[in-house]
Amino acid sequence: MRGIITYFKRDFTKWTRGKVAVFSALVMPAAWLLFVGLALPVKFTGNYLDFITPGILVMTMLMAGLSGGALLMFDKILGFLNKFLALPTPRSSILVGKILFITGRGLIQATIILIIALLIGASLLGPAQYGLTYLILFLFGVLISAFSTTIALYLEDHDSYSAFSTMISMPLFFTSTALMPYDVMPAWLATIAHFNPLSYAIDSVRAVATGVFPTVALLVLTMLAVIVLGICMHVFRKVTV
Repeated sequence: MRGIITYFKRDFTKWTRGKVAVFSALVMPAAWLLFVGLALPVKFTGNYLDFITPGILVMTMLMAGLSGGALLMFDKILGFLNKFLALPTPRSSILVGKILFITGRGLIQATIILIIALLIGASLLGPAQYGLTYLILFLFGVLISAFSTTIALYLEDHDSYSAFSTMISMPLFFTSTALMPYDVMPAWLATIAHFNPLSYAIDSVRAVATGVFPTVALLVLTMLAVIVLGICMHVFRKVTV
């Protein structure tokens, strides 16, 4: 645990020192929440702000997770990663510490977005509902963090990773249920959305808000997170820089 905490604190300290990065990470999800959640006149969802907020929360975790892969890429480029790998600390501690930081950073950002949503009119939920919401966001954050870290281990430079991150982020978001429910989507888009992991997370948060325990979606997210984390751990143990 000491190694995990050390690497977590290292990345957290580095992040909080970059105040521009802390602020800029909130601009896109906050803009979506304000300009789409408040301005778009949609009749099929009732309170559209309540409908879109889970999607924006999950998008916040997605962006935080994908940018987390860039952290590992910079460590590779600047030569820190090979020094970490040479230390006696188990490699799993390095990886778990980094994934926990990426996920924790996403949860902090999601909390700020949630507060903004409440201030502009989103419905207030109960403590148990928020607890389940954070559990869902945590599982999704681990899934995306492990995925982005695995990709960063295979790519050679930051430009390649940045291009990959840009290429998949918006398509994942727009082919999910973030902006509209399945029944108003074109058939082809609804089919894609049903297999999109973002949809599982978004639908789970919406179900929690209505008082439903999303058993199946939670199991799917947990299974995906465990599988991807296992793959990431396997790759990281064999990596050489």
